[in-house]
Amino acid sequence: MRWSVAVLCLLFSVFSHANATPSLQSPAIDKVLVVKSERKLQLLSRGQPLKSYRISLGKQPSGPKQQQGDMRTPEGFYWIDWRKTSDKYNLAMHISYPNARDLAHAQAKGVPPGDMIMLHGTPLDEEYPEWFFHTLDWTEGCIALRNDDMEEIWQLVRNGTLIEIRP
Repeated sequence: MRWSVAVLCLLFSVFSHANATPSLQSPAIDKVLVVKSERKLQLLSRGQPLKSYRISLGKQPSGPKQQQGDMRTPEGFYWIDWRKTSDKYNLAMHISYPNARDLAHAQAKGVPPGDMIMLHGTPLDEEYPEWFFHTLDWTEGCIALRNDDMEEIWQLVRNGTLIEIRP
């Protein structure tokens, strides 16, 4: 009798968490989709959105990144290729900008394309609380999220994941 109660409790525990927040054990995140005009980042699995987040962009949010220092967020297809913890922005995941198209465009104009485009959290700053940044476009071209959202994405998105950034 005790074993049956223990097994029943174990089964209940397993199945009660089956529909919880996506995790690495649930469908794998195979694409990150950013829609700049909507200030939205979505995590997708086989084309189906699993989770959506509010984002902040570069200080010049309209149009694709053209060159270093233009304060624009790139547009196109890239990869999440590495990650790091950041003293300034909590967690950060690198976006593989510039791609071949970006490089060719910058070379044709004779300008550097820029680099170090990241998906990151908000500053850890006592003077400006996190909510201050959440509704502004304040980065130098990166994509920023609230720190708790970034922590969740850090857990769910693996290096090598495709990221598409749309206008």
